[in-house]
Amino acid sequence: MGSEHGLSADFAPVAALLADRARAAMLTALLDGRPLAAGELARAAGVGAPTASAHLARLLDGGFVTVVKQGRHRYYRLRGGEVAQVIEALSRISPPVEVRSLRQSRDARRLHEARTCYDHLAGEAGVALFAALVGGGLIEAGRDDAFEVTEKGAERFGALGLDLAALRKARRRFAWQCLDWTERRPHLNGALGAALTARMIELGWFERGTTRRALVVTEKGLAGLAGSFGCVLP
Repeated sequence: MGSEHGLSADFAPVAALLADRARAAMLTALLDGRPLAAGELARAAGVGAPTASAHLARLLDGGFVTVVKQGRHRYYRLRGGEVAQVIEALSRISPPVEVRSLRQSRDARRLHEARTCYDHLAGEAGVALFAALVGGGLIEAGRDDAFEVTEKGAERFGALGLDLAALRKARRRFAWQCLDWTERRPHLNGALGAALTARMIELGWFERGTTRRALVVTEKGLAGLAGSFGCVLP
């Protein structure tokens, strides 16, 4: 039936899994990139433990999440970057959540400024960094919408301790752009985006914020971004 209607994939079951506010809230919480326990996901979704377990079982069966076991504890995380991209893409065509409190307004502002999109930098900071990398000639567009690191870029990334050769061998795309759902402009993803974000957090350029997924740029980060990449954040 799919071929008769010109469909190359049956996405109805996937859409059905996402068409639930509790499951959507769980997946959004997991966009942080870090594994979370079932209890944490239950609180994020506003449901009880039995209901959360039922939802997580469906997400596991549907291939949206995987389980990470540490001793007797079980943690859940998104299956991969492709799942995160689907959630971000849906966010771009969805109406914004209605802000009902000052806290929600502050949280929204923090997510706009800087956040993780699964495992790479997004928000105003991510968009500004991508623009600086392209504008400064550190990365350039390649084939099929991919990006390549220039000689100048290899020197800068190497100075930060990134192993570009190893990243190119990773089982994911090396450097790609992702349309930011709040800024409507691209930020860097792929193996390079993930490694660069992890390294900047390790260097203390960004710190985890009190709002889930939010990142806060530090004074050291402002100087580092400007000095290494010509990226000036307000």
